[in-house]
Amino acid sequence: MSISRRTARSVRILGVASATAALALGAAGNALACNISEFSAEAKCDGTKGIISVTDVDASGTSAVVSVFLENNGADVQKVGEQEVKGSRAGVTITFAEDWKPNAVYRVHVKAGNQVDADIKDNVTAPSTACATESPSPSASETPKPSETPSSPASSGTPSENPSESESSAAPATPGDNAPSPAAGTSNLAETGANSNTPMIAGIAGALVVVGGGAVFFGMRRRGASKSS
Repeated sequence: MSISRRTARSVRILGVASATAALALGAAGNALACNISEFSAEAKCDGTKGIISVTDVDASGTSAVVSVFLENNGADVQKVGEQEVKGSRAGVTITFAEDWKPNAVYRVHVKAGNQVDADIKDNVTAPSTACATESPSPSASETPKPSETPSSPASSGTPSENPSESESSAAPATPGDNAPSPAAGTSNLAETGANSNTPMIAGIAGALVVVGGGAVFFGMRRRGASKSS
């Protein structure tokens, strides 16, 4: 029994549609598959500490194991660490604490099921400058001490350049302090007001006494004569 032209045409259309659908599904599957190109790594500083950060932008969210190795001349020297990550379209970042040296080289390997088992294309090279370190606060023993005031020099036979307050405040000596003091009698006369005119006054007083006495004598004599006559 032969197949009609219409039936053959329908089968052909169905075949083409099936093939197209298969190709679309395959492309969609490849688009959602995990790929090594979706991983990136960087050496940087987190404050004063060095770290290796790895970012996964796999939109399928496939679980992957990331391993980081320190390299030297193309050979693994030390395994820094290993972590699991599930990426996202926005990106998921994991970090490895590593006190890296300037220009150190690291290899980052990714294993994601049966889809990825490879190293990130380019090794990670640390910056040429190390992370800044915190300045240590000075300890009590390192705290600078205030300068001590120099003590005054001990007294010696050499006179001081600056006279003491008692010496500077003392009144200057008046000339004639070394002259001999006057005798006691002279001092008493000066205090009572006596001077060089005292003998003359005494003589005048004596003369007046004599004149007065003579006047009395002659007066009494004259009075006696008048009574006898």
